[in-house]
Amino acid sequence: MVKPVVTQNSTTVAPTVLSGASAATRSTTRPRIDPRSKIAGGGDLDGFAGGAGDLPRGIDPRSKIAGGGDLDGFAGGAGRLPRGINPRLIACLAAVYLIWSSTYLAMRIAVAELPPLYMAGFRYTVAGLVMLAIAKRRGAAWPSAAEWLRVVPAGALLFLGGNGFVAIAERTVSSGGAAVVCATMPLWAGVFAAATGERPSRREWLALLVGFVGVLVLMGGPSLAGEPRHIVYILLAPVCWAAGSILARRQARAANADTFLSSAMQMLTGGATLAVVAVVRGEQLPTHASTTSWLALGYLLVFGSLVGFTAYNWLLRHTRPVIATSYAYVNPILAVLIGAAVSGEALGVSTFVANALIVGAVALALGKPRPH
Repeated sequence: MVKPVVTQNSTTVAPTVLSGASAATRSTTRPRIDPRSKIAGGGDLDGFAGGAGDLPRGIDPRSKIAGGGDLDGFAGGAGRLPRGINPRLIACLAAVYLIWSSTYLAMRIAVAELPPLYMAGFRYTVAGLVMLAIAKRRGAAWPSAAEWLRVVPAGALLFLGGNGFVAIAERTVSSGGAAVVCATMPLWAGVFAAATGERPSRREWLALLVGFVGVLVLMGGPSLAGEPRHIVYILLAPVCWAAGSILARRQARAANADTFLSSAMQMLTGGATLAVVAVVRGEQLPTHASTTSWLALGYLLVFGSLVGFTAYNWLLRHTRPVIATSYAYVNPILAVLIGAAVSGEALGVSTFVANALIVGAVALALGKPRPH
């Protein structure tokens, strides 16, 4: 099959092998583009929270999946789909930007009356069952007991350490402050990549330094006010998420598992871990929670887990990775604004300074310098 290419100076699509009359008509020939191909900027997703294409959920900042490429594909360069901007692209970007930015506030509303770990455990157990049903419908084989056990450490780090710690912390920490701290996850991913033999560049070390300065600035302002133990939880959350993401990505690559099956196994083992720890902590099942808290949980389940993941999965398969992962720059800013507008969360100069430092650090870590 002839492989199509896109030239840098135009949007003309032509086959790489041309002869005779086909060469004369190359400016009008538009072969079908496989959305998974490099032309469409597609990539494989090896897991919801730790696959080869997943950012929140743990990447090497120097990799292509980390957005280590130019953004000109979105503006009309080599990565642009030949028929212009697909309306689904706008819809999926809006979903990832707005939904994932609002989940921090939704979680804070939910944990006001619902036990945090039971709440998170229910959310990911139900979402995991849905993902498992999709995987089985796609023909995935049922995992063995050994495969389930192998996923437990990653599931626990991602959903107990990553999400569960955020849920506990947001009982007193603002949703905007939690979002800004969690934006340091790619920086921690760089630290763990260095610990496993992938040496960061000077650019990445600078990004780590700037990001940590941003966290220190945030700790001095109103956005990170809360009980000391909750502040510790929120600081540990992105560390756990980064470690679990790198572990999950490696496991998914080694096993070559179905996208939805990997996601389901991570969510279900994480949900089970959350439930066990909830029992150990003495959390009580809610009996008089308000409708508002239940609606917030439903929003997290349906929109945060299912709709958000579906949109992100589409972006990874149909756009350049740097576009799909651009939520890492947008979500902290929107989360702070949503928390202030909807819930009246306090803002201060330190909030905006920390936001700028952390978002800038993530952009520095995930970006790729142009060759001179």
